[in-house]
Amino acid sequence: MHFGFMSPEVQPALFANREDAGARLGKALARFHGQRPLVLGIPRGGVPVAAQVAKALAGDLDVIVARKLGSPFSPELAVGAVTADGTRYLNAQTIDELDVPADYLDQVTKEKRAEAEARERRFRAGRDPLSVEGRTVLLVDDGLATGSTMIAAARSIRARHPQRLVIAVPVAPRETCDAMHAEADEVTCLETPAFFMAVGLHYRDFSQTEDEDVERILDAWRAPLAAAPAT
Repeated sequence: MHFGFMSPEVQPALFANREDAGARLGKALARFHGQRPLVLGIPRGGVPVAAQVAKALAGDLDVIVARKLGSPFSPELAVGAVTADGTRYLNAQTIDELDVPADYLDQVTKEKRAEAEARERRFRAGRDPLSVEGRTVLLVDDGLATGSTMIAAARSIRARHPQRLVIAVPVAPRETCDAMHAEADEVTCLETPAFFMAVGLHYRDFSQTEDEDVERILDAWRAPLAAAPAT
């Protein structure tokens, strides 16, 4: 008997690559064209997606770095996340279930915040972050699993008083997308697969985005701005 089930490993990919996902996300966000939104990519993989969104909407592009806080038992299992400015999100349920010690959380937060600060300095190459206050901000990643880094990033941005905060991703589990509504004014998630195991399974090409790729994208974006005559 055949029930039409297709395992996640053999499902057709939803996106060719991050650029394709970003272009499609830009179309879904077309209502913001003409508002010059600030598009913030979460490095590393979120930046090529965000660049395509910013291009489609004639917006500005910048980054916000959020680093996952891994559990002491498995670094890949997120128990929270922290941004460069120290905004921290902790998944209380996971922490309680694993009985994660408070001193461990303090130490890993310190380490990951330092990493986030260093990466933001590297990516901006001495430039100041673009102002968030009073602007429509689109917070973009290449997909969500637990959403820990997105929550930390969203709370960091919210504290800077944007006019409107929109979380936008190509793919995520339905329950994660639903949870994001508590963190933003709007949530746009193109695809919510019934069988979700990892973001990368929904891309044909999910090659790792390197720090140098992020720098190249940001440098290419800012070059025309630097060359523009002062008004």
